[in-house]
Order: sequence, then structure tokens, then C-alpha cells
Amino acid sequence: MPDSLRSIHVVAGVIRDARGRILLTRRTETRDMPGLWEFPGGKREPGETSEQALARELHEELGIDAEVGDWLMDVPQRYPDKRLRLEVRTISAWKGQPRGREGQALTWVPPERLSRYSMPPADVPVVAALRQPDRYLVTPEPDDAEAWLRQLGQALDEGVRRVHLRARHCEAVRWRALLDAVRERFGRRDVQWLLNRDIALARELGFGVHLGSEQLATLEARPLPAEVPLAASCHHVEDLRQAQRLGCDFAVLGPVLPTASHPDEATLDWSGFEQLRESVSLPLYAIGGLAPEQIDVARRHGAQGIAAIRALWPAGQVAVG
Repeated sequence: MPDSLRSIHVVAGVIRDARGRILLTRRTETRDMPGLWEFPGGKREPGETSEQALARELHEELGIDAEVGDWLMDVPQRYPDKRLRLEVRTISAWKGQPRGREGQALTWVPPERLSRYSMPPADVPVVAALRQPDRYLVTPEPDDAEAWLRQLGQALDEGVRRVHLRARHCEAVRWRALLDAVRERFGRRDVQWLLNRDIALARELGFGVHLGSEQLATLEARPLPAEVPLAASCHHVEDLRQAQRLGCDFAVLGPVLPTASHPDEATLDWSGFEQLRESVSLPLYAIGGLAPEQIDVARRHGAQGIAAIRALWPAGQVAVG
């Protein structure tokens, strides 16, 4: 059955001042979702390029002449009355003093405080893309403990800052010893650690938790404090909505493409990923047959980046399990 919802392409700008703060504007009472904060911009009209539309909107809304810079991401989002595609661009320079020419409030926000502001669903993943890593390493099986630790350290040296600690076939005592070694060797690094499924052990060790998709339906509330990271593996829209209800900070969605370890497994492909992306405001990583070279592709479809084992683990034997 054809989708009868109207489609809208909106272009928004990330404007930073000299102190690195980001400009947000507040939706007025005459608009839908009044009172929510958003990145400034507006609808792209027929015949306009994205650059022309955003420059025009920023002049009309804020009274500035803006130079539109690099593309950041697209966020497809489904609302009750429309399907919206939010294209986000950086603003490399502007002339004039931003002011609310349409009666809207403005505020300059330090990046680390952006998540404190209530936003429309399409804007929420943009905050994650601005502040959080664009790659999420899933660790392979630790067949050789010392080699595993060495390669993990190399991954961190190469820029990985968010890690899903997973070992499906490692005996409990040996896995606990490895996790203690991770804390001892890498505990001072600026890295976010999430332990696969084991909520009790994660609490003991001070790690976050990455929930399995089968765990989501068994939980009625967020199992960790808000300041401790919580993520989930998702494959269907029900998984995503439950992860959002629980207050997960992000989710991993896939598989998007065939993988070397499961070449015959059903995949979402990018159109399926995007269709599921529309249903929630949760920040998402795409997983399944993806490498860092495809981060921009993932962001074209609403992901903040990619999650992977093989593509993010340093060269050497990878036992996926």
C-alpha cells in the first residue's frame, strides 16, 4: 500500500561560536512540537540546493549571512503527519549577530550539555554524532589472552573510543581475569567500556552494559543509573522501541550487509536500515559487513557510525565465534 504521508526535506546548521558553543533555537507556540530546542534551519524548497536553502533559512530566522560548510549526516524520521529527512551541515562562517527574527528564543550551549535539552526526535541523533564516537568495536574471541590485550591496546591507539567487550565461548574465570586486565592496563584511557549482557558483573567492575536483543523484552526499567552507558543489539522495530523505552543511550542495528562469518544470514540492506531508523530517535550504529570507509554511507542513512569486529580489530587472526 503506498505511503500517503507527505515528505519534507529540512536542512539544519551546526553553528559554533568562538568558545565552541553550539546555537540552538526554540520552537515557538505556533509550530508543531512547541517548546523543543533544535538546530536552526528549515525546509528546502523546490529548485533549491541544500546550501541555498540553509543560507536562506538562517538569514530569515536569525538575520545572518552564513557560509554553509561540510555535510555531517542525514536523519530520516517518521512523524504522525509526515516523513522528514533532516540534512545537517556545519556552518563554517557567518556575518551578523544571530537573533530570533521570528520570536524564537536562542541559546548557546557547550557541546557536553546538548543532551540536557529536549529536542524533536530527528535532532537527537545529531547530538550523538557531534559528541560520540563514529565507530564501536566489538571484541573477538580471546583465544590468546596476551595477544588479545595487545591488539585491544592497538585498537585504542588507532582511535577506538567505545568498546563492546564480548566473548561468547570464554570460560567465566578466564573472562573475569581478562576484564580485570583491561581495567588495569586501559582504565585511565578515555574509553567507554560496555560489557556484553552481564548486568551484575558490569556493576561490579564499573562497566556499562550492552544488552542482547533477547534481554530487552525481559526488562521493565533501565537496569543501570543514567550516568552508566547502556546499549542494545536490535534487529526489528520492536527491539528498537523497547530499547528506547528502557532509556538505552544507543543501539546497534543490523545486519545491514552480508558478513564473512554469516554470509547467508538475512540482511536489512540500507533501505531496510533507514526504514527502521525512522521509527525511533535513538542514536544507532549500523553493523554487518561494514568498515570505517563506509561511515559516511551509514550517516547518509541516519546512523552515527558503524559497529564491527573484523574491520576495527587490528590485523591478525580474528576468531569471531
